[in-house]
Amino acid sequence: MPDTERTTPQSANGFIIFISLVATLGGFLFGYDSGVINGTVEGLQTAFNSRSIGTGFSVASMLLGSAAGAFFAGRLSDIFGRRNMLFVAAVLFIISAWGSGIAGSTAPFIFYRIIGGLAVGAASVMAPAYISEIAPSHIRGRLTSIQQVAIIVGLFTAFVSNYFLARTSGSALTPFWGGFETWRWMFWMELIPAFIFLVMLFFIPKSPRYLMMRDDEPGALKTLNRIFGEETARKKVREIARSLADDHKPRLADVLDKRKLFRTIVWVGIGLATLQQLVGINIVFYYGAVLWQSVGFTESDALLVNILSGGLSIAAVLITLATIDRIGRKPFLILGSVGMFITLALVAYAFSTGELIDKDLKLGDNMGLLALIAANAYVFFFNMSWGPVMWVMLGEMFPNRIRGSGLAVAGFAQWISNFGITMTFPVFLTTIGLAAAYSIYAFFALVSIFFVWWFVRETKGKELEEMEG
Repeated sequence: MPDTERTTPQSANGFIIFISLVATLGGFLFGYDSGVINGTVEGLQTAFNSRSIGTGFSVASMLLGSAAGAFFAGRLSDIFGRRNMLFVAAVLFIISAWGSGIAGSTAPFIFYRIIGGLAVGAASVMAPAYISEIAPSHIRGRLTSIQQVAIIVGLFTAFVSNYFLARTSGSALTPFWGGFETWRWMFWMELIPAFIFLVMLFFIPKSPRYLMMRDDEPGALKTLNRIFGEETARKKVREIARSLADDHKPRLADVLDKRKLFRTIVWVGIGLATLQQLVGINIVFYYGAVLWQSVGFTESDALLVNILSGGLSIAAVLITLATIDRIGRKPFLILGSVGMFITLALVAYAFSTGELIDKDLKLGDNMGLLALIAANAYVFFFNMSWGPVMWVMLGEMFPNRIRGSGLAVAGFAQWISNFGITMTFPVFLTTIGLAAAYSIYAFFALVSIFFVWWFVRETKGKELEEMEG
């Protein structure tokens, strides 16, 4: 009932924004934890006497943890609640940040990175699910988009923190505060926002739709009263109750279909989650320095390009944040797909003109500039569309009964795809080359145009109780 929801009391707006910002601190840590590895590679290689730490399993190991975290958090949230799973994620972030910094060899480092991956995966699906179940429909897209803003700000903060720590101490290898190497402090800096996240979670309520699924109508009504006022809250409770009345309690089997394995809506969620990764966005974030150094940039310039990409990403998401509830989800996805296809094709073309010198790809001045502009335009298009909108869609496209399980499956697919892209890029770099690699990512951007056009349904302005699956 969108018209009723637009009467949300002004006094409740601050409360809604506050709880959304707290939930998206998980997104900030998701971004920080994903980006912090970018500046620590040299320190890890030296400390652990490993030459593959930055391009092999030690980078990608977190992503396996993320896949498991997304899957189990999505399912367990139906049992223990969305907020409680965010509590678990906060604790895991703290353990991972501390442990990654104290690790003395590759094995414990990978263990703590997997712990961090569990936290990242849980936060990646729980924050949008929680916000979508709290927010009024007419501002739900904007509030859920804050998740992507937080992710990018987290990435940007990690890049800036790494840059200034290394600049202040001299390098990632130099002993810093307490005699510990600077790269260890790059991980420990995450402890500050992780503890803030843990504390702030005590001040937000449980999801009213989760409470209704657990037969706690008084608890759901109390939260809805603060958001909509008493009259609308009572109507919302009745509406949610009707949507659940003829159903059993949520279970993982609800997403399955005897003929096609999963329900159609779950396949659409898997497609969205997978294509978001197959266009290659995390190559920019995980291997940004490696990428730009491979085409002739200095290490310092490569780190500054990372910061530029992060700034552009924030600007792009803010555009989406301001307009998604007016324009809708599907137009943003199609526009982003077209933009990514064109810019990725330009990057591939620029790289195809390069010359291999001592195993490094050297570009002419014009082609180097084209690659830089096109790559940053690609980052802009992604973060104006698929970056935030995919999470908005996953948070709201599933019916109430299968939201947790649907998110579990789609989130798992998203992180496994991320793992595959991350593991294959170093192989592509040394075998088929950058031009062919970016041609593959451009192909999937082209595929995403038709996927959205044919299979994705608009969810703008719809109640969560209206979602079909």
